[in-house]
Order: sequence, then C-alpha cells, then structure tokens
Amino acid sequence: MHIPFLDLNKINSRFEKQFLQASQRIIRKGYFVLGDEVNSFEADLAKYIGCKYLIGVANGLDALTLIFRGYKELGLLKEGDEIIVPANTYIASILAITENGLKPRLIDPNPNTFNLDLIAENITEKTRAILHVHLYGLATWNNELYKNLQQKGILIIEDCAQSIGCVHEGIQSGNLGDAAGFSFYPGKNLGALGDGGAIATNNSDLANTVRALGNYGSHKKYLNQFQGMNSRLDEIQAAFLKIKLKKLDEDNNHRRYLASIYNDELNDLPIIKPLFNNDHVYHLYVIRTKQRDDLQSFLLKRGIQTLIHYPIPPHKQEAYKDFRKLSFPITEKIHKEVLSLPMSPILGKEDIKNVCLEIKKFFAKTA
Repeated sequence: MHIPFLDLNKINSRFEKQFLQASQRIIRKGYFVLGDEVNSFEADLAKYIGCKYLIGVANGLDALTLIFRGYKELGLLKEGDEIIVPANTYIASILAITENGLKPRLIDPNPNTFNLDLIAENITEKTRAILHVHLYGLATWNNELYKNLQQKGILIIEDCAQSIGCVHEGIQSGNLGDAAGFSFYPGKNLGALGDGGAIATNNSDLANTVRALGNYGSHKKYLNQFQGMNSRLDEIQAAFLKIKLKKLDEDNNHRRYLASIYNDELNDLPIIKPLFNNDHVYHLYVIRTKQRDDLQSFLLKRGIQTLIHYPIPPHKQEAYKDFRKLSFPITEKIHKEVLSLPMSPILGKEDIKNVCLEIKKFFAKTA
C-alpha cells in the first residue's frame, strides 16, 4: 500500500497540456511580470471571491504583511498597536504582525473548530485589529461581534491561506472582513507551481496602497510614493492559477466527499474528528488523539503518509522566545494531539477506506 499525504505530481498532471500551452504563449510574448496574465487572473479571482479588488503578490506571508503595512500607511494602524491572532496558527500569521512593528495578542482557539471564537470580553482598549485565521479550510465568523467592532474602527482581517472556496452563510472567505490574504503555495487547494499569494479587499484606498507597496512603492515606473518592496505574482504562475481556478469548486467538493467517508468510518475510536461541515473545504483533515505519534508511526509502516500541522506552537518557537512564558493550554494540547490524514482531489474512496481500516487496526491493537 502507498498512500501519499499529497501527490503534487498527480494533482498538476491533470493540467499539463494547458500549462504547456500557457507557458509557450508567455515565452513567445516575452512579458513576464505585471502583464495580461496577472490582470486576467486577478479579475477572475475577484469575481470568484466577490470582492472589488484583488492584488497578486509573491506569497501568502507577503499578502498579510502588505495588508498591515498598507493600513499603517493609511494611518489606520501605528507602531505598537495590538492585533488579536489565534495562538495555534502557523507562524506566518504572527510574522506578518511583528514585521510591521505591531503587537500580537495571542488567543486560545475553540477546540472544536481550531479557529478563533472571540467574545466581547477578549477585546481591550488596545485592540486595533483582529487577524482571523480560517484554519484547515473552515471559515468561522462572528457576524454580530465583528460588525460591531468594525463600527468602532477595529479592522477585521482574514488569513485565508487554507480556506479558498470556503463560504460562511453564502459569502466567500476573503470577502467577510476588511481585507484578506491568500496563499498559493503548491500544496494549497489552489496551488501554484511555485510561490504566490493575493490580497482581497473592497477598500480602494487599501488596494491602491498595497499594489504600490508590492511594486517598490510605485504606481508609475521610477516614481516611488512609498518605501516599498518587491512582491509580485509573476505571469506564468498567474496563468497556471487561472487554469486551476476553474476546477477549484470541483476539487473542493471532492475533498468534502472524502471527508464524509472519514467522518462515517472513524466512529467509536479514541480520536476527536473535525466538525463535518458542508462549507468546509478540507485543506486538511485533522484528527486529534493522545496516541498521535504512535499512530503516525504505525500508518507510515503501512505506506500511509500523514503530517502534523503543527508540532510546535508559535509561542514555543525560538523566534518568539519572549512569548515562551505565556500559557495557552488549548493550543498546547492541540499541538500535541493533531494528525493530518491524507487529503487531496486525486485520492479515491478506497484510499480513504484503507486509511480508516489501518487506523481501526491500530486502536484494536492498542486497546
């Protein structure tokens, strides 16, 4: 048996002919940065998300970093402002905050959704923004609270690195808050064949600012309004992403189908399954078990690859050693127990059933 966690070769081979045609077109045109391919993909993705403005950037971290930088340039954030962020997120979410001289305030997640479940008491007079991470592909949202906070001038920013295509009450993730960052890292539900990212917003001032910031601070060549950076989605990646975007909903539906099999098969076991949700795009299917490491080893010996998202929480990383004295019991428990099972649009029903069969064998053996 060989069931890889994610087979990028098979995922992308479905589009090989179209990729080659697009590559040839771009090579012959001889225009590789900020051209028609990027403009076309931005328009298609903006329409898909339902937002007014979409700006392609180099990667997902840059997308979040530029959003915070843009709000600083607009005077809506300043050095030292407090940004609420989940403690169990990938470190990129926090890097985007500290890179801008802002102060992350970590909050434990809801253990059932892995996402922020803010209440009004979490907000202080120092809170200036919330970075809401739609972790693992589930978009959770507190409409009433967030609308109230926005009216008070608190920014609501979405980290949609894992949630593209997921909706909340009919609205696409990325179009719920004030701005959103997306990642097109190869393993994402909409993955490039390299790095890529995007910023979504309905705010024209922010859109114009981040577009300039990502292009050396310039709207017009050799005229620099800001001290910017180089963060641009290239023509070839934009063309590939435009091709793959057309199949995104189909792929996400297949992920939901596979998740439904996991959900039906993994019953009466000492594991915690993720909430089954028809809007979830299951970038990852993550279970929790106290026997995580032993289960992972058992599955690997049987040809089943799993991963851990994530083994060490950000506040326990050397990069943020000043946070090490902080305690986030839910986050720390989650990071000791989570295991991501194989999930991709090229896996089939029998693959998932085989994974479930081996998991059942493990727990029968250890009972």
